[in-house]
Amino acid sequence: MAGILLLCTSTVSARAFPGSIQKLELSSSDVSLILLQYIQMGILFPNPEPSQVENLIQHLKTSLSRTLDFFFPLAGRLATAQQDDTTICYFIDCNNAAAHFVHAVAESATVSDILEPFYVPPSVHSFFPLNGCKNYEGVSKPLLAVQVTELADRVFIGFAVNHVVADGTAFWNFINSWSEISRGSDQISEPPLFEHWFRGAESYCPISLPLALIKTDDESTPPQFRERILHFGKETIGRLRAKANAEAGTDRISSLQSILAHVWRSVIRNKQLDPSQETTFRLPIEVRSRMLQSKLPKGYFGNAFLIRKVNSQVREPLDEQQGLGYAALQMNKAIACYTEDNIRNDIESWIKSPNLGTVSELSKNALGVGNSPRFNVYGNDFGWGRPIAVRSGLGNKFDGKIIVFPGAKECNIDLQICLNPDVMHAMENDPEFLAACS
Repeated sequence: MAGILLLCTSTVSARAFPGSIQKLELSSSDVSLILLQYIQMGILFPNPEPSQVENLIQHLKTSLSRTLDFFFPLAGRLATAQQDDTTICYFIDCNNAAAHFVHAVAESATVSDILEPFYVPPSVHSFFPLNGCKNYEGVSKPLLAVQVTELADRVFIGFAVNHVVADGTAFWNFINSWSEISRGSDQISEPPLFEHWFRGAESYCPISLPLALIKTDDESTPPQFRERILHFGKETIGRLRAKANAEAGTDRISSLQSILAHVWRSVIRNKQLDPSQETTFRLPIEVRSRMLQSKLPKGYFGNAFLIRKVNSQVREPLDEQQGLGYAALQMNKAIACYTEDNIRNDIESWIKSPNLGTVSELSKNALGVGNSPRFNVYGNDFGWGRPIAVRSGLGNKFDGKIIVFPGAKECNIDLQICLNPDVMHAMENDPEFLAACS
């Protein structure tokens, strides 16, 4: 794919400033991500009509400014306060220091260059801003950056949002809201709400982190991996789900759990791991709908998810008598038993003894999931047509990372999967695995 030319980098601020909120404290779910990288997601759009091209960039910047009136923390910066020589606190300074907006062109790049290769071309990463940026760098770098890249026959919009400020639900609500305003609406469907989602957590705020945990030096060179898009059609998903539920003797296993269990089994089978070795699948659990006593609103803006680990010896998911149903049922149980009391206990335990995740630690003999098929990706029409495809950037990727998207067709699910080249090649020759992919 041809190189990219950066035409202009500018800033976009919220119009209604100063706002009523000047400072936002962070929850444990927020600050636990401080050492990770920004969320990076990008959407491929058709070309606008010739009459729209000239004003496209200005239109997007104007509508972004209006959207930041609602999502004003994204126009701010992270800030710190030290209470003593051993701890540090992070918070959001809602100072309207502005988001960054990048306009670029890749004149020779076409939609086929992005969608047709067997693997996701590494050059796609150049369509995203703030590559390699860690969340703690948000004290000086924007919490939101957007890059609009004009291809020869399409337009790609890459988004980067500081993960300390927003999770996937909040991120996609922001994108959905921006597209609404870009189409001419004065209001948005799901206004963001800014408040502590864990009732009683106020007594812990601000959360003090031991300075010894804040390791800002670069991690060791990450392992090499390839990225591939896997498509799961409606009929195939139905067969996988029926098989998993039948083998597990239940009807509770979901479509996504069935797909992820199918991938998990293939990965450990083709890694040829020792049967007694432990394997881990990390599942993010969105807790907005689980905090019934706290009445956590759907529009809560921040991080409202926790990670559940599904641990197993390699031999157990691969046992032919237990089959797909065993792996899927372990995921289902891990999620189903995560009650509000469990959530509260985990939060309180973390606050008393905080630990900060890193990409290298997440990847240790584990698979991990990001994003969700429930997010509204293909409804993001900014005024000149619905999306063609979605891709994720390089942020927080490792050998074993799986990014989940809704498919372009209704009821389909796509996975952007990152794996060691040898394991990826072995899976591509695994008949049992390929039978479920299109």
